[in-house]
Amino acid sequence: MNLVNFRFETGADGVALATWDMPERSMNVITPEVMDELETIIDTVVAAPDVKGCVVASGKSAFSGGADLSMLQHGAAQYAKALKEQGEDAANKQFFEFSRRLSLLYRRLETCGKPFAIAIHGVCLGGAFELALACHYRVMADDEKTKVGLPEIKVGLFPGAGGTQRVARIMQTGDALQFLFRGDQIKPKAALGAKLVHEIAPKAEIVDRARAFIANGGKAQAPWDAKDFKNPSGRVFSPAGMMVWPAANAIYRRETYDNYPAAKAILHAVYEGLQLPMDQALTVESRWFAHILRSKEAAAMIRSLFLSKNELDKGAHRPKDVGPTNLKKIGIIGAGFMGAGVGYISALNGLDVVLVDRDQESADKGLATIDKLISSSVSKGRATAADKDALMARVVATADYAALKGCDLVLEAVFEDRAVKADVTKRAQEVVGADVIFASNTSTLPITSLAETTQKPENFIGIHFFSPVEKMLLVEVIMGEKTGDRALATALDFVRIIKKTPIVVNDSRGFFANRCVLNYVREGQIMLVDGVPPAMIENVARMAGMPVGPLSLNDEVALDLGWKILQATKKDLGEGAVDPSQERVLRFMVEENGRFGRKNGKGFYDYHANGTKSLWPGLSALAQKGLDPDTLDVGEMKQRFLVTQAVEAARAMAEGVVADPREADVGSILGFGFAPFTGGVISYIDGMGAKNFVALCDRLAATYGTRFEPPQLLRDMAAKGETFYGRFMSQKMAA
Repeated sequence: MNLVNFRFETGADGVALATWDMPERSMNVITPEVMDELETIIDTVVAAPDVKGCVVASGKSAFSGGADLSMLQHGAAQYAKALKEQGEDAANKQFFEFSRRLSLLYRRLETCGKPFAIAIHGVCLGGAFELALACHYRVMADDEKTKVGLPEIKVGLFPGAGGTQRVARIMQTGDALQFLFRGDQIKPKAALGAKLVHEIAPKAEIVDRARAFIANGGKAQAPWDAKDFKNPSGRVFSPAGMMVWPAANAIYRRETYDNYPAAKAILHAVYEGLQLPMDQALTVESRWFAHILRSKEAAAMIRSLFLSKNELDKGAHRPKDVGPTNLKKIGIIGAGFMGAGVGYISALNGLDVVLVDRDQESADKGLATIDKLISSSVSKGRATAADKDALMARVVATADYAALKGCDLVLEAVFEDRAVKADVTKRAQEVVGADVIFASNTSTLPITSLAETTQKPENFIGIHFFSPVEKMLLVEVIMGEKTGDRALATALDFVRIIKKTPIVVNDSRGFFANRCVLNYVREGQIMLVDGVPPAMIENVARMAGMPVGPLSLNDEVALDLGWKILQATKKDLGEGAVDPSQERVLRFMVEENGRFGRKNGKGFYDYHANGTKSLWPGLSALAQKGLDPDTLDVGEMKQRFLVTQAVEAARAMAEGVVADPREADVGSILGFGFAPFTGGVISYIDGMGAKNFVALCDRLAATYGTRFEPPQLLRDMAAKGETFYGRFMSQKMAA
């Protein structure tokens, strides 16, 4: 048996062990070659009379992340080719067989007549966990790093290799649907409680426990293949079933607003599949899976949230001629919430941190913030007391700039004040020297002008974090006009160490993410002045696909900060640079009513002591006129929320602020939650087509103002039938 991705051996007890260990990969993934070899293993086990059964284990530090999504993307491309060359019927048949291959393979394993057990350590996700569900016995390592889950929904797919059918036959229907909808990764005890695994054990024992099941005569039959099997929640058409399904449909609509075809397909697959024997149920699932694989939402989400994100995580724009930077120690000036957050994630990922502030008391407050963050992880079981001690030992909090000596990178996170930033930069460089890379976490001030206060502007760069740092995945790396390759390489290496996703943007007011998301916030404020009811503004924004409404988001960012940014913009660029409706709203909220947002308990919402919030009744004073909600076009409101962000992204591309559509898409989803089902701001435009998008912009501009006018670049692309990915990625390939 010629295997490359597995090691196969049979013990004296007659139990085979197939160890999945793909060469030259840090993580096992499902590829066509892996499927071929797994099929060979099944055939070998079945054919050998002296082999009782087989244990499947991993030779990596984790079990597997699931299918290689580029394989699915390739399958979709082959479908498009077959559709063009052979016609719809032939293309559909080929694609259906392609999409169900893994499902048929797992069913072959499940019904082969010999028991298969699986030993899981580390993450076991997606198609890999579907493999586990097809095995007759599942043992899971009882440690913090081991998790199982079916996260396909997060990239626009759903479990298409039996996951929907097996989970729905193991768990109560309502619980199964929640598990499938959320795509959560769950820990060993939760998996055992949900009956998704049969046993948890110390990592060192999991293979032996799995082997023991087979050696002791474990049954080679799944529960659902027994004649007396009954679904945990009973039949679909029963009083109990009628309690589940209407509520499930309502929950689906509440959570997705019908924007995610994959979630709807899960409902269909489970509802229809539970009424059928397993083989027919798997066919139903495969048909829905093939349907979803061909959807534009899945294509866009796979590209942005898997392929593009992985490319950016690996440093797609790191200068190739700059060697490893070997960062060990970083300095952070400013121990406020942002600076402490950066210090925390840096120390969490093994870096030594010097946290500097104007006095020891302020520095100690930053240290206390770090202590609170790691203590929270300990209390939730995500870290141990020893982990906390090790992390805190890596952080030095001080008011003495001399402690920065020996730092490989220094980052300032002080107030948004040029004079303050210039002062701390000067003081730090007097200690570390001009050759150490210096970064600013500014969210508004141009990097080029901040670099003018340094001795070597080529060593100055922006590293813009989003709040809260420990939760937000995106970091903007901002290039000033004179920023050099070594500074860029250092910044990207740092972002990679702390496990964030970087996008590289060129210097401009608001950079990229803030430019787009502030347009979203502004649109909500304009609607408020126009007389749209506040609750409708918030609800329609969520219907459009945004995670929170613009008023709620503005409260989180802080209204007084928005007021300061508006005033600074007007000072620098003149009266015409700010929207009068937005200025009126912020003056009314901040200056006249002292409402700063969540941070002082009152903004567009009132924040109550019990943790709830409600829209402030005083917002009615902002409306210039009262509008009847029943007369408003909800579809057009949804378009306004998305188009105002997407057209700003197009302007940023036209101006060269962002040069790579992958960064615009990934940045928009990770940075401010732009409707993930679209694939991001640029995929939203490409999916609609430049011609249609320009026409939509022109229609909105005619009704609501010039803020919707598209840049000339978009008009040129519309005339030529171009897409952003076609135009800009081909330029990158040619460069």
